[in-house]
Amino acid sequence: MVTGNSIAIIPARGGSKRIPKKNIIDFCGKPMIAWTIKAAQKSNIFNRILVSTDSEEIAEISSSFGAEVPFMRNTAQDDHSPVSEATLSALSQARQYWAEDYSIVVQLMPNCPLRDADDIIISFDNFLERNFSYQISCFRYGWMNPWWAHSLDGNGCPEPLFRDALQKRSQDLKSLYCPSGAIWIAAIQQLELDKTFYGKKHTFREIPWASAVDIDDFEDLEMAKVLYALRN
Repeated sequence: MVTGNSIAIIPARGGSKRIPKKNIIDFCGKPMIAWTIKAAQKSNIFNRILVSTDSEEIAEISSSFGAEVPFMRNTAQDDHSPVSEATLSALSQARQYWAEDYSIVVQLMPNCPLRDADDIIISFDNFLERNFSYQISCFRYGWMNPWWAHSLDGNGCPEPLFRDALQKRSQDLKSLYCPSGAIWIAAIQQLELDKTFYGKKHTFREIPWASAVDIDDFEDLEMAKVLYALRN
């Protein structure tokens, strides 16, 4: 059921460098961005599902899968601008275009194609129940344990980042979490004050690590394809 004045914004810049045309590259039979659009649609949460892009090609493909792309992104088009800035700009454009107001925004990055509708619904329900201002998706580190991280000097000699942790059993160490771009939620009124999802009293919400995979390079892409095959 559509909930309140909620809008999903999918920021999809056209100028990706590590994977050219990353947001529309084929991922298991569909353009990458299509998986995020379909997950948002299936969640049945949003009044609008808006793709914010500076690329006519991304706009056309996104529209063909049912997202709304009535205007092109007019700011935060470079690869240095924070994604929060692009989302805030899209909110401003949406208000002007539709003459509507919104209370909650859910930012869904298109390079997280394994995040599904259930992940969105569970995260959104938690945001509402806890009355948060911000909620950022994260995953718990497993076999790749940061407590054991080392830096290396020019001769390959290791220096532990957390020396005390090496003296403890792994089961006695606290769980550590990494943010993922899969599902970022904010109360718009607070977001417009802080200008970032990492605003006052921001919270993390764990999702399954496979759902949280961010595809930034070709190694990430191959891993995500393997995970998709295992799921299906």
